[in-house]
Amino acid sequence: MSKPNKKRYKLSEVKAQMTEAVGGDQVEFETDAGDVLTFPHPLFTDDAWDEKVDAAENSRAKALAILGEEQYEKYQSAGHADSEIGLLMLAVQQDMQAQIKKRPTR
Repeated sequence: MSKPNKKRYKLSEVKAQMTEAVGGDQVEFETDAGDVLTFPHPLFTDDAWDEKVDAAENSRAKALAILGEEQYEKYQSAGHADSEIGLLMLAVQQDMQAQIKKRPTR
């Protein structure tokens, strides 16, 4: 069966393009206390990270799964609510969709 647009994707190139389009494979954010924290960009997570986040049953467990214990303590010390991680993830998703739409084509 022939492909109508004759285009073949190379996975390493697609990943590189997407990484560039969304600004990297890590999400970086700053707490109100000035700490800079990171977590894997949702497009580039591994299975273990996904399983841990997906298994989280409440906002606290999800925040811990996303940030890890050390970063979570800094996050909490800055006075942030566990539910704010959900807002951050929503912002990342919206930004990701906007950036991918602007992604240059070959």
